[in-house]
Amino acid sequence: MVGNMEKDACRVQSDASKVCVTIDDIEVSVPRSATVLEAARIAGVDIPTLCYLELYNEIGACRICLVEVEGIDHLVAACNSPVFDGMKVRTDTQRVRSSRKMNLKLILSRHDRRCPTCFRNGTCRLQELADTMGIHEVSFKTSFDESPVDDRYPLVKEPAKCISCLRCVSVCSKVQALSVWGLVDSGSRSRVDAVAKDDCSYCGQCITHCPVGALHERSDVSRVFDAIDDPEITTIAQIAPSVRTSWHEGLGLAKDKASVGRMVAAVKSLGFDYVFDTDFAADVTIMEEGSELLDRLGKGGDGPMFTSCCPGWVRFLKARYPELVSKLSTTKSPQQIFGALAKTYYAKLLGVDPSRLFVVSYMPCVAKKAECAYPGMDAAGTGFDVDAVLTVRELTRQIKSRFLNVGLLEERDFDAPLGIASGAGHIFGVTGGVMEAALRSAYYLVAGKNPQPDAFKEIRHEGAEFGWREKTFDLAGRSLRIAIASGLSNADALCAAIQRGDVHYDFVEVMACPGGCAGGGGQPIHEGRELAAERGGVLRAIDAKSAIRFSHENPAVQACYETFLEKPLSELAEELLHSDHVDWSMPCAVCSDGTIASR
Repeated sequence: MVGNMEKDACRVQSDASKVCVTIDDIEVSVPRSATVLEAARIAGVDIPTLCYLELYNEIGACRICLVEVEGIDHLVAACNSPVFDGMKVRTDTQRVRSSRKMNLKLILSRHDRRCPTCFRNGTCRLQELADTMGIHEVSFKTSFDESPVDDRYPLVKEPAKCISCLRCVSVCSKVQALSVWGLVDSGSRSRVDAVAKDDCSYCGQCITHCPVGALHERSDVSRVFDAIDDPEITTIAQIAPSVRTSWHEGLGLAKDKASVGRMVAAVKSLGFDYVFDTDFAADVTIMEEGSELLDRLGKGGDGPMFTSCCPGWVRFLKARYPELVSKLSTTKSPQQIFGALAKTYYAKLLGVDPSRLFVVSYMPCVAKKAECAYPGMDAAGTGFDVDAVLTVRELTRQIKSRFLNVGLLEERDFDAPLGIASGAGHIFGVTGGVMEAALRSAYYLVAGKNPQPDAFKEIRHEGAEFGWREKTFDLAGRSLRIAIASGLSNADALCAAIQRGDVHYDFVEVMACPGGCAGGGGQPIHEGRELAAERGGVLRAIDAKSAIRFSHENPAVQACYETFLEKPLSELAEELLHSDHVDWSMPCAVCSDGTIASR
C-alpha cells in the first residue's frame, strides 16, 4: 500500500525537493537529500545494517547494506549513498546476497564467537544477522584481538568482540561531546580504543549503541547474590524511577503485565529482605535541593545552581568545566540519600546494626556504579552507604538465573516507610522531571501553598533533543530563570554559553543521557530503537495518577524529618545528605573493590 501511494505521488511529482526512485520495482517519491537506505524504508523494503546509526554513524564500514544500482558497476552502501532522480535499486539479487554474506563472514572471523557466555547473547545484532542470513559456519581463519579484559571499572571493553563499527566513537563524540573512543594504530593494526579515558562520564551510551558485546557494564550480580545468601546480612533493594518502565523489556513480559507491583514481587523473589522505592529518596532530595535553591537565591549568589543527581553529568562537569563545580547543588543524588538514610534512620527503626545492612540499587545507569564508591559517600560511618549498583540489564539476568515466571507472580507493594513516594519523585527519571518536582515544592516553600500540580508543564519534553530548554517562571512573586538539558553535547553547549556570559539562569537541570534516566546507559538494549520518550511518558502518566503530587506532602518524608532529620538543611541533614564535591576530582575511576584509581 505504501509503495502504491508513493508511486502515484511520484507520477504527479512536481516538487523540486523530491526525486523519484525505484526500489525493487517499487516507485517512490523521496526527499532529494535521502539516502538509498532511507528511500528503501519509505518503500517498505528492508535492507540489513550493522554499523549504521541514524544521524550519527552513516559510514558504510560494515558493507552489510550493499545494493545494486542500475548504471553503477560496483555495489554501493545503501546507508550513505544519496539518491538521484530516476535511480533504480535492487536489494535482493544473488550478487547482493553473496557479497553481504561474505562481508558478514569476514566480520565474524575477527570476532570472538563464544556467544553463549556473552552478555549480549540474544540481543546481539551480529548474532541476529548471522542467523537471519543463514550463516552457520565461517570458513575464514579466525583471528581477533586477545588483549586482556580489565573488568575492575564500571565500564568494560572486550577487544575480542569489537567489530570496529565505530558506533561508540560516533555516539561518544557527536551525542555526548566526549570523544573518549577513537581509532588507534593504522592499517591492519587499526582498532577502536579509549583515547581520552580521563574524560569518561560512564554514561553508558556507548554500551547501549554497541551492536555486539564489546562494551558492557561491570557485572556485580555475583556479589549481590553472595550478600543475599549470607544469613548474617539484611539485604535492602532500592529501585530507581525509570526501572519500573523497562524492567520487563528483556523478559518477554507484556506491558499490561509489567506492573510496579509485579516488579517488586520479582525483586523480592530474588531473596531481598526489604524492597524500597528510590522515589522516596527523590522526595527527600527535593526537600533538600529546593531549600538549598531558595537559600542560595536569598543570599544573592552568582547563579546558576546545577542539579547534582546525575553522576554522569557531575563527572562531565568536573572533567570539562572544573571552574563551574562550585555551582553544583550540594544535595546528594536520591541513590546516595537513600543509602545514608537506610543505614541510619531505617537501621534505627529496625533495631539493626547498620554494618549488617547491604544496600543494593537497581539503576538505569552505569555511572551510579562509580558514584556509590566516591569519597564522602559513607556518611553512615559503616562503609559505603550503597554497597552495590546493578543496571536494569543485570536485573534481567538475575531474574532469568532464578527461572522466575514473572508473569505469574502475585503483585506486592514496596515495603514501608522507604517505599512511599509522590508523583514528583517518580518523574526524576525523565528529563525535566527533577526541575518540575523542585519547582512544585519551591513554590510551596515560598508561597506557603501548593501551585497547581501541572503548573510547570511547559518545561516537559520526553526523549532526545538538540540544544536546551529555557523558561522564566513567576515563583510566587519571584522571577526564576531555569534551563534544562539532556545529553552531554547539549550540556557542553549550555555550559559554554554560561561561561561566556551569553545566558544567565538561576537553576539548571542536566541529565547526561538523552531523555534522562529513561534513556540511561543501563537500560535494556533494543537495536535501532530509542525508547527514552516512551519510557518517560510512562513516568509522566504515573505522576498524573498519583494521589500525592508534591514531595513535601509525602507522609513518610514528613515523618523522617519530624523524628530524625528535623528539617531541610539541618545539621544532621547536611552531614548525611549533602556533599561539597571536593572529595574527588577527575580523572577518577572506581574499581570493583571500591578503591579509587586515576586513569
